[in-house]
Amino acid sequence: MKRDNATSKQTFLKLMQLIGKYKILLVFSIILAGVTVVLTQFTPILFGDAIDGIIAAGNVNFGLVYDYLFKILIMVLATALMTWGMNMINNRLAYKVVQDVRSRAIRQIQVLPLSVLDSSETGDIVGRVIADVDQLSDGLLLGFTQLFTGVVTIAVTLIFMFSRSWLISLLVILLTPLSFFVAKFISQKSFHMFQKQMSTRGAQTALIEEMVGHEKVVKAFAYEQRASERFDAVNKELQKYSQKAIFFSSLTNPSTRFVNSIIYAVVAMVGSFLILDGHLTVGGLSIMLAYANQYMKPFNDISSVVTELQNALVCAARVFSLIEEEPEVAEQPAVLPDSDGAVSIENVSFSYVPEKKLIENFSLDVKPGMSVAIVGPTGCGKTTFINLLMRFYDVTGGVIKIDGVPIKDVTRHSLRANFGMVLQETWLKHGTIRENIAYGCPNATEEQIISAAKEAHSWEFIRRMPKGLDTVVNDDSLSAGQKQLLCITRVMLAIPPMLILDEATSNIDTRTEVLIQSAFDKLMNGRTSFIVAHRLSTIRNADLILVMKDGHIIEQGNHNELMKQGGFYNNLYNSQFVHA
Repeated sequence: MKRDNATSKQTFLKLMQLIGKYKILLVFSIILAGVTVVLTQFTPILFGDAIDGIIAAGNVNFGLVYDYLFKILIMVLATALMTWGMNMINNRLAYKVVQDVRSRAIRQIQVLPLSVLDSSETGDIVGRVIADVDQLSDGLLLGFTQLFTGVVTIAVTLIFMFSRSWLISLLVILLTPLSFFVAKFISQKSFHMFQKQMSTRGAQTALIEEMVGHEKVVKAFAYEQRASERFDAVNKELQKYSQKAIFFSSLTNPSTRFVNSIIYAVVAMVGSFLILDGHLTVGGLSIMLAYANQYMKPFNDISSVVTELQNALVCAARVFSLIEEEPEVAEQPAVLPDSDGAVSIENVSFSYVPEKKLIENFSLDVKPGMSVAIVGPTGCGKTTFINLLMRFYDVTGGVIKIDGVPIKDVTRHSLRANFGMVLQETWLKHGTIRENIAYGCPNATEEQIISAAKEAHSWEFIRRMPKGLDTVVNDDSLSAGQKQLLCITRVMLAIPPMLILDEATSNIDTRTEVLIQSAFDKLMNGRTSFIVAHRLSTIRNADLILVMKDGHIIEQGNHNELMKQGGFYNNLYNSQFVHA
């Protein structure tokens, strides 16, 4: 995953590009903000004129005062209505942008190379898509409410102030940069701390997901104390960065308020001298003080929510780093039709890490309908070969062809549609058993699903479930063997041109394994099949057995041929029966 090192300015510009998609909402928001501000600016004028109607004790123009108070009431109600409309638009605008960001993040995950996902912590990715986007949503709402209204308020207030007193207005403008310098200095410090805070929070989320998701292993190996210690260390680090981030950001509001109070005091003092000189009335001074307060209010508002805004920008940077991650290599538009099952592997090389070679000069020619078993010690490249065949990873050298067509020249979807795959690592989605079986064939009929379940010998436990095929399950509600039976059923239903079985019966009891093996034999009949197995007794009938070691094929042939050679396969096979 890319480092989240974008500056707040870069992140803000990216957000503005997303917001630009909703120009109409943005324009209406700005218009309503402008109308709201203009109405707000007229209120101090009405108050000032009402004050000037109070000439002296016993000399009050009540008719004039009542007239201005009625106008003030109308103005306040109109302002409230416009503010409500503006907030409704801002909410819609913020949630539209957040919806787009989250959708782009999910779509990006679907096209990321497995190498990126394998090297990233699941909890951190989940945190970016859910928690970080939620934080961004809160920040956008505050930003739209405070930023747009604040900018318009500052501009309109200056116009009204200059219409009343250019001298006081000029003083206010000259003193304003003090507030900017203070806010900028503090916000730079807090943004850096928020970056560290969110990075540590992602690590904490990943650790929690790891510990909770594998709690049985944690308890089985008495790892509870060490897990708590690891969490405490990350938690203390998060506490440290959070406290520093909050401390720096909390300085912004009181600091800017202090500067703004100085500006307010200068306006009051200069205005008092202007009254004595006859250039300003008491009501006029009250208007200028109200304007000075309204002019400074946006700075106070923005500084009061700087914590949320800085946090939102950091969260946005983390989400953007996921969205901008390099996707899989662009694929060709050609589609691979239903394959005959001829697979040709020519001088293929591959390594997960450039400096550490894994598979070198791997060549193989598989005829249609052959069953090919791949055996060898752990880490020799068996599963890696399957990953290359399915284009989960792309080869770094050589070429893999199916029916004479390089797999890089066809879409990944059409390539994978030609394979049925059962892995040692099972996966079920949260849904009914029916939905899990029909995952690759959503239009399958109930008769087809039941037939596939019977073929895979999963129907016995399915029919005993509370609601049969309509029983809702997830990845934790079934035993490992039951989950693997459902995964096998899924492939039985799809009936693909080619099969990949990677330790497909590893979690199944011996009696059921024998039954499933016969079902596999029936399914593999006439189909090209690749079988990865550690239990060598299950692949004795394979047409071709490849013995791999350190990424190379060191022996190949059928079971009897390899046993006669008395080599590595012979020793590997016999070692499984030493303690029998």
